[in-house]
Amino acid sequence: MELTVECQKRPEGSQPNALRRGGMIPANLYGHKGTEAISLVMNAKTAETMLKKASVNNTIIDLNVTDIPWRGKTLVREVQSHPYKGNLYHISFFAVAAQDSVDVEVPLHFVGDAVGVKQEDGIVDTLATSLQIRCNPNSIPEAIEINISNLHVGDSLYVRELVLPSGVTVLGDTEQAVVTILSPQKTTAAAVEELEAEAETESASASEPEAEE
Repeated sequence: MELTVECQKRPEGSQPNALRRGGMIPANLYGHKGTEAISLVMNAKTAETMLKKASVNNTIIDLNVTDIPWRGKTLVREVQSHPYKGNLYHISFFAVAAQDSVDVEVPLHFVGDAVGVKQEDGIVDTLATSLQIRCNPNSIPEAIEINISNLHVGDSLYVRELVLPSGVTVLGDTEQAVVTILSPQKTTAAAVEELEAEAETESASASEPEAEE
């Protein structure tokens, strides 16, 4: 998904609180020109509408700075809000070139009815809800779909087993379990301990040198 948003360069000497009272939100643009940053302002309603559709580090924003002029693809890197009122305070954009790869976080969507639930009275336990990936900014998946239909009680799916879109690389630990099917008696904590113990055993076995004949 890609959104188009307009903003303007922030007037020199303007105060953030005064801008907010006037219905504008301060923002910054990074990465458009080396290490240089531009101070921007955007309409508060435009910003709120954008954030209803966009996710931090996930959605490409076609940002049009009308009075510089500059237009390009960006990611929302940071959103700051009032600590208890929830009012939008500040937005940071980061420019991305079409040929660059970007590091983003995408949600995991679990689909299907696991055999271990339907036939074995098991319980689905999701151990991760998102995944850090690297990909082209034009190919950011909205989510990664994981089919759990064939999982039985005691089965788990690991990051290394996920079917990823072309051009997507996982960042972080590929041995992390993302979902497991628990027996009705087993708690989540017990399942995590068991998975960690299995991973340690496999790691230890892999590191042991083979005996010479």
